[in-house]
Amino acid sequence: MRVLRVVEGTSVDGPCLRTSLYLAGCTHQCPGCHNPQSWDPMGGEEMSEDELMKIIAYNEAPVTFSGGDPLFQPEAVASLAARIKRELGYNIWVYTGYTWEQIEKQPRLMEVMKHIDVLVDGPFIMAERDLDIIFRGSRNQRLIDVQATIAQGKVVDFVPDTKL
Repeated sequence: MRVLRVVEGTSVDGPCLRTSLYLAGCTHQCPGCHNPQSWDPMGGEEMSEDELMKIIAYNEAPVTFSGGDPLFQPEAVASLAARIKRELGYNIWVYTGYTWEQIEKQPRLMEVMKHIDVLVDGPFIMAERDLDIIFRGSRNQRLIDVQATIAQGKVVDFVPDTKL
């Protein structure tokens, strides 16, 4: 997996202190992106699933996949997310520029969703930028309860505890 950075103990990529994995590669290239250096699919360094599991287990914290776009590396993310759930049982968030509607049409991307708790979907749109919304950069982005969405066959919003 191409990893740009592992941030241990962050509170900006989901509720609670989390371990965030920033992955390389993004084809969305949103104008105003806060991390354009992440667009390069060869950026960062190659890290094995075992290396990442050691870091994640050591931190004993929920996990967020960000980037770039984690869905640029769907097989690797699906494998690691499944292992995190199976071995550690941690909550997992994914930030992506894809919308849920785009994801559900692509089996490779839906494979990742089997293991995800919350999806922050949609491209960053500068005209929709809002510094007052929690865990998102622009108003078009949604916080989706992935497992409820899969079970109900329609998008179910995740509502964060605003006391965090």
